[in-house]
Amino acid sequence: MRASLIQIGVDEGESVDSRRRRAASLVRDQAGVDLVVLPELWTTGAFAYEAFGTEAEPLEGPTYEAMAKAAGDAGVWLHAGSIPERDTDGTLYNTSLVFSPDGQLTASYRKIHRFGFDKGEAVLMGAGTELVTARLTGTTIGLATCYDLRFPELFRGLVDAGAEILVVPAGWPERRLSHWTLLARARAVENQAYVLACGTGGTHAGVPQAGHSIVVDPWGEVLAEAGAGEEVLTVDLDPAKVGDTREQFPALKDRVLGLRAPRR
Repeated sequence: MRASLIQIGVDEGESVDSRRRRAASLVRDQAGVDLVVLPELWTTGAFAYEAFGTEAEPLEGPTYEAMAKAAGDAGVWLHAGSIPERDTDGTLYNTSLVFSPDGQLTASYRKIHRFGFDKGEAVLMGAGTELVTARLTGTTIGLATCYDLRFPELFRGLVDAGAEILVVPAGWPERRLSHWTLLARARAVENQAYVLACGTGGTHAGVPQAGHSIVVDPWGEVLAEAGAGEEVLTVDLDPAKVGDTREQFPALKDRVLGLRAPRR
């Protein structure tokens, strides 16, 4: 299985429409890849709080349409990162979209853990309530977004739901880069799963982005890591390695605390 993480750069001088067209073009360039991943809130920038409301769109809005077509044109599974979604009642959500190779929406995930404490996303957006997985050809991915990476219980739930690949689009700030790589590796090791963590380059509303999209295998080994700027990171994955790792070192079977799926 080949995956590409598109670490798109967010230039504050570029319009959302222009970046949407450019992202669609980058997705089409990945024809022949199995899974393509875009970052969190790449249309606006994760720290461009004022743009959340002005650029919010319905689930099946312009980004949905552009990404569905790009996925179908390229024939790839596409995790299209996340968008500022406006629900029918006016509530905003940080919502991820997953499309099949024929351009059909197969899953959407509203970010559960909102960043900002008492400002920004934490007060401007509603919180999701459901864990979401998506069945791809030959494997299952679990969906999480950026700040979710700090909450291991979410990932345990995704693994219990069958996830073998944990996909984390993000708009992670440069000043906490060391946490980004540390947490990505930790989530991979403790869940014995692949982690595909896709960040952005550039600057969001004056906040420099970490970049450094990273792919980690179930043993915690870094298979590939991007730099700070715009970049496409492509890596080959072996979904069978997840089962092999869990069999060779069956730590998940020794869980005592919390809920877990029954053994099969």
